[in-house]
Amino acid sequence: MQSETTDGPFLSKAASTIISFVAFTFIGYFTIGLSLAVLPIFIHQELGYSTFVAGIVISMQYVTTFLLRGYAGNIVDKKGPKPAVLMGMIGFTLSGILLFAAYLMKDIPALSLGILMVTRLMTGFAEGLIGASPINWAIFAVGDQHTGKAISFNGIASYGALAAGAPLGVVLNNNFGIGSIGILIVMVGIGGWLYARSKQALRGNHDAPRQPFLQVLKTVAPYGICLALGGLGFGTISTFITLYYAFFNWTGAVLCLSVFSILFIIGRIIFARFMNLYGGMKTAVACLALESLGLMILWMANGPQVAILGAGIAGLGFSLLFPALGVEAVKLVPPSNKGAALGGYGLFIDISLGITGPLVGAVASHFGMMYIFAFSTCVVFTGFILAILIYHQRKKEALA
Repeated sequence: MQSETTDGPFLSKAASTIISFVAFTFIGYFTIGLSLAVLPIFIHQELGYSTFVAGIVISMQYVTTFLLRGYAGNIVDKKGPKPAVLMGMIGFTLSGILLFAAYLMKDIPALSLGILMVTRLMTGFAEGLIGASPINWAIFAVGDQHTGKAISFNGIASYGALAAGAPLGVVLNNNFGIGSIGILIVMVGIGGWLYARSKQALRGNHDAPRQPFLQVLKTVAPYGICLALGGLGFGTISTFITLYYAFFNWTGAVLCLSVFSILFIIGRIIFARFMNLYGGMKTAVACLALESLGLMILWMANGPQVAILGAGIAGLGFSLLFPALGVEAVKLVPPSNKGAALGGYGLFIDISLGITGPLVGAVASHFGMMYIFAFSTCVVFTGFILAILIYHQRKKEALA
């Protein structure tokens, strides 16, 4: 393994190396982002199905993502990240081909919808394989001491890619139709596969026996549950903020999402060192407290400007939650299981984002749209309490 030895004028050697690997995450999530905003419209307006059906089709991606996380982790631990990334890029390429086929069949709505279902499952297959693979590849290259930085940069790559891909997808759809998005996904997927082929294959050199995946999952579960509770706040903002603004007849919902994303990225860049200074659990506790505050401001906001403030604070709070808890989770498993640990840990954010839509939608239906952020505040605050309990339990075990 290599470690950081020299510093460039802008980025350290370790940071530059990490970026070269988390580029695969950017490529993967860029392809996901391209169709994110236009698929519901295509299914509802062009194929003529209800928004409920559109939501089900979109959510199908999480099924294969969930199922492939553990498999990808095992590949990483046994053969290294490169095979998983290569298969993931093939999956994204096939999803583009299927999306183009669904576009060609749009005059036969049932067939087009069926192809889209397979498309979403293929996208989930690819996302599950990419998952934590670039993080592990980066860690193998720069050393375990940069685990937090690798996880943090990977998050910037994923959310930055979604932020870049979604508006581009809307532009392509408006000008050329959704078929053009499928073509671009194929091109990006092939480019990602070629780039992955050019990278050196790395793997961990650990002789320790590997634990079964379910045992690893049980070990990281408390941190994953904490992450899932915090993730519901992000999911509520990303899924329902436009409807929330419309309910109050406010304008600027897109700006609210942009402020959340900008503060998220700023938080990861500026405050990533806090994990080394104060530890992952203290950082996670602070993040959940800040996210809870932001969601509470959104709940109590009497105008769009205050809502934007709340979204920004929530974005800043959520920014370091995944890497902070992830750093602590992987410490608890043998080095030979780090790939499986990161894969299992990542399952919980998939679950969180997968259930946010129906769960928060049910709250809106039964109690009213004005209560969705009250609900998400309570859920994230529960995560804050759990993080405090985990922190004190770890402290007690260290003193024993």
